[in-house]
Amino acid sequence: MDGYTPGEQPGVGERIVKLNTNENPFPPSPKVVEAIRQIEPELLRRYPHPLAEQFRAAAGRLLGVSPEMILCGNGSDDILTIATRCFVPPGGLLVAPEPTYSLYPTLAQLEEAKFVGVPWAQDYALPIDAIVRAKPSAVYLANPNAPTGTFVSPARIAELAERFRGLVLVDEAYVDFADENAAVLVNAYENIVVSRTLSKAYSLAGLRFGFCIAQPQVVEQMLKVKDSYNCDAVSIVAATAAIEDQEYARRTWDHVREERTRVSDELAHLGWAPLPSRANFILTSVPGGRGKEAYLGLKQQGILVRFFDQPGLRDKVRITIGTIQENNALLGAAKELQLVDKAA
Repeated sequence: MDGYTPGEQPGVGERIVKLNTNENPFPPSPKVVEAIRQIEPELLRRYPHPLAEQFRAAAGRLLGVSPEMILCGNGSDDILTIATRCFVPPGGLLVAPEPTYSLYPTLAQLEEAKFVGVPWAQDYALPIDAIVRAKPSAVYLANPNAPTGTFVSPARIAELAERFRGLVLVDEAYVDFADENAAVLVNAYENIVVSRTLSKAYSLAGLRFGFCIAQPQVVEQMLKVKDSYNCDAVSIVAATAAIEDQEYARRTWDHVREERTRVSDELAHLGWAPLPSRANFILTSVPGGRGKEAYLGLKQQGILVRFFDQPGLRDKVRITIGTIQENNALLGAAKELQLVDKAA
């Protein structure tokens, strides 16, 4: 089988503008750093709480749900693994609109199940009819979608959950950069599970902490198949401090939204064609369809972006929204490429 291929990482000490793996461009909240500094050795000597109760309580207060509706994991990839283990049986079928997060097929294979990617409808609309016809065991929906940044409304997700009674997992890794989310649907739909991560919105990609929201009886079943202590004591303390500092986090989200608009507009002026994004990145077609050439040309200038060598994406690159300075460097490097549409 093919394993998941993570984004390229620069070498130690290598000077590069890293816009390829969708990290938040700002450091974590100072309250996170302070909380880690205050950790006492006894906390490290003992096993952590198996359910990360400290975080569950804080997340419940923030989201207006009971702690029993929160399940914590070692990044949202752990949540996806738990969900697949719980809801997709051997020989079962996992379905997702495609292109999407490339980990999904790997998770299905690990459970000896099948994966089928259903093409998005026109303008990246949710292909509900095609999904239902596939008769899946579970449906995974990255929303905003990776790598496109496009968004499906909660109303359309509710329509899918009504027509398909199996698991609908809404992977909201990037939702804090959007204006809506599917958490509002969880109380009404037992078959909806919403997963989140602190990697993007809270600048904690290096920490590894995620969680999901679902009805208590669903979380109860998912808890049976998780690893015994899947969240370490340091990550629980830091993640709790992060979500409790909403003022700091929202300032970073506002920056990303503003810069997302500016970078999209500037790239469009250069003849590129960015898709409308609700995430902290932009997927854009490159003039002449030369996605790999753009990726290599930007890399030569010290700018890392993501190129996907697969059908439907070879004419594009994905660009993480960075700081103003990083984005200016990206735009300057894009101008230096002097790519033009050969068909123009």
